[in-house]
Amino acid sequence: MKKHLLSVDDLTADDVATLFATAAEMHDVQRRQVKKLPALRGRTIINLFFEDSTRTRSSFEIAGKWLSADTINIAAKGSSASKGESLRDTVRTIAAMGVDALVMRHPASGAALQVSQWVDAAVVNAGDGTHEHPTQALLDAYTLQRRLGSLEGRHVVIVGDLTHSRVFRSNVKCLATLGAEVTVVAPPTLMPSGVAAWSAEAGFATSYDLDAVLPTADAVMMLRVQRERMSGGFFPSAREYTVGYGLTRDRLGVLGPDVPICHPGPMNRGLEIAADAADAAQSAVLDQVSAGVAVRMSILYHLLAGED
Repeated sequence: MKKHLLSVDDLTADDVATLFATAAEMHDVQRRQVKKLPALRGRTIINLFFEDSTRTRSSFEIAGKWLSADTINIAAKGSSASKGESLRDTVRTIAAMGVDALVMRHPASGAALQVSQWVDAAVVNAGDGTHEHPTQALLDAYTLQRRLGSLEGRHVVIVGDLTHSRVFRSNVKCLATLGAEVTVVAPPTLMPSGVAAWSAEAGFATSYDLDAVLPTADAVMMLRVQRERMSGGFFPSAREYTVGYGLTRDRLGVLGPDVPICHPGPMNRGLEIAADAADAAQSAVLDQVSAGVAVRMSILYHLLAGED
């Protein structure tokens, strides 16, 4: 691996395979009575989050602590950033304390890349604007691989608010690296501009018709409707969105019983996913959360412990 993890583009197929192999070993730690490994003893990791988060921040904190690193959480609302301090001054101040890694979430696309040029610490992108969320894509692919085996030739359908989704952008890259066939589905107003050219280059398909795509799906990933990022009317009403693009009880019946249902969370139950689908036996939502700790342990280990 490179010094930082800023994008799925930083990883080769061999890198992903190595991370997954280590994550499988880290997953076993969760079943132990004492969940501690000494691998990162003496290392310091800062989780610097400028946006709200439950799953990502908590799983990075647990991952660091289970590897015996000193892990500290800093939220923008409680930091000097709320007093007007610039991002550059904030991260350089933190780095000057001798930290080994910065795990950062920021509302501006490209913020993680910029920070990596300002500090000597390893930088992990935990989501930057609408750009990428590489660790989420890795844990999603890891979850699907554990459910389906090899992803080579498997048809993965990603549905929802693609325009505002950094998860979608990372996932299509990661799944393509692993040989999956990806179709993304959204209403025209939530399909990113320029997606036709990008899809041709990256090798994924696009569709506006969920019902036409679902019968051939080997896995389905529903994405949250990100109302907080919307400044206009992207669809007429919540009910019409659910009718056209929600994973309803009727659409659940179309899927085979072994087709995993994923959602990066948090879920808008009753909007993009029905409770029946979220709680179905084939739902992999909680598996994703569990995998998130294992995959992030693997990432921190390879970035900070060295390949030895």
